[in-house]
Amino acid sequence: MTLSDFPPVAFTAMAFWAIGSLLRLSSRRRPLLAYASYGIMVAGALLLGWFIAAYWHTLERPPLRTLGETRLWYAAFIPVVGFLVELRWKIAWLKYYCMALAAFFLSINLAHPDVFDKALMPALQSAWFVPHVIVYLVGYVLLAASSAAAWHNIISVFRSGADRLGYAVSHYLALLGFVLLTFGLVFGALWAKEAWGHYWTWDPKETWAFISWLAYLGYLHLSAHGTGRDKLQWYLALSFLVLLVCWFGVNYMPSAQNSVHSYQPN
Repeated sequence: MTLSDFPPVAFTAMAFWAIGSLLRLSSRRRPLLAYASYGIMVAGALLLGWFIAAYWHTLERPPLRTLGETRLWYAAFIPVVGFLVELRWKIAWLKYYCMALAAFFLSINLAHPDVFDKALMPALQSAWFVPHVIVYLVGYVLLAASSAAAWHNIISVFRSGADRLGYAVSHYLALLGFVLLTFGLVFGALWAKEAWGHYWTWDPKETWAFISWLAYLGYLHLSAHGTGRDKLQWYLALSFLVLLVCWFGVNYMPSAQNSVHSYQPN
């Protein structure tokens, strides 16, 4: 399985999500059709999971080195968050936001395919590489879902009033995402010590990772001190932009050209 096989997989996954969503929205009072639509949507995420596993086998390394590879994991993970939220809290709308985000990142990969390369530079040949990146990716997925839920809550306030359960979902997703960001920072420091001999060097990527962590620490501080829920939803909705800078934007900064976190092939 190589990147030449990615386009049909990506288009099929997005088709599953689109078809499943349309069936689900038209399945009111039709339980069997609702179950079938849910299965189709889940199949889209499972298809991406299968592709990642097959691609990993072909590469003979974890497909976690390039931005495109991390976007692939992201697209596979975030619909799962939407499905789990629906199973746990019976909130159906979040999965549509999550599938839309997944389709967005798949579209970026389709427009800008990665280089197929088995090579794994020495710094990445560490036991901390996979847990560090996976923990961060899942954390980013949860915080993206939290941001999507926050935007939904903001819109709902204007339309029909506050949704208390929606507030709870955005808060719990942010809380869990913050925990994973914390573990990601710790794992990254341990990895840096093994790979480069220092726990922390204020590399641009490290600096923005710390800024991202502080942004969500700020949310927890405001939440603990009784800040209004509407203001907290705005905070969560916009905080994800900081993560996007850390994930993508920092790579285009002049200071990042000599970053130790640049893993692109020469």
